[in-house]
Amino acid sequence: MNINVQQLPRLADLFKLFNSGKHLNRLSEPQLWVELEQFQEAYVALFKALGFELCIDGRGFAWFHNEDVSPSVTGQSRQLALLFMVIFDTQADMGQPLQRFSDWRVDRKLIEAAMEKHLELLNAEGMSVELLEGLLSKAETFGFARLQTDHWQLLPSVCRYLDHFETLATHAREQVHGLEADFSEDELSNDMDEMDSAPNATGEVQ
Repeated sequence: MNINVQQLPRLADLFKLFNSGKHLNRLSEPQLWVELEQFQEAYVALFKALGFELCIDGRGFAWFHNEDVSPSVTGQSRQLALLFMVIFDTQADMGQPLQRFSDWRVDRKLIEAAMEKHLELLNAEGMSVELLEGLLSKAETFGFARLQTDHWQLLPSVCRYLDHFETLATHAREQVHGLEADFSEDELSNDMDEMDSAPNATGEVQ
């Protein structure tokens, strides 16, 4: 297809964002998202011609797919998977609907509750409340969260982790013949061994 880059006024902004390894989220970058949606076909084709695979999820986020992931990114991905997993598990126990995670207030109180609930697992991973809070800053770097006045907000791109967790939960239920399975600390620890297939910090599946 013929692409007129003059009709793509936010091309440089979008390329810079995606090439940094960050997700674009409709919730946090509405103007860029409108631009991407309006010229989606052109952007996908243009980036493909440049050697990049642009993935767009209808739930409101997009990213560059990259299979060449460094060991440092893999380590960050595992830590983010751990962070999101304990947050989701803690909120589920509190009766919070998981699909509405963007409405949650992720603050120190919630992190402390997650730490208390998963103390054995988090200690084994060398985590503390302060380190978990630091991971939220890392999550912001990759477009998974944003800092509000007094709390963090999870962004739609976290759906990629939630999808993976739900796959693990389905597998666990199948192993007990369809019975509801509560994640114990041992089960959560075992799930961490499966995080190699979770989205990495740039959103890829390892």
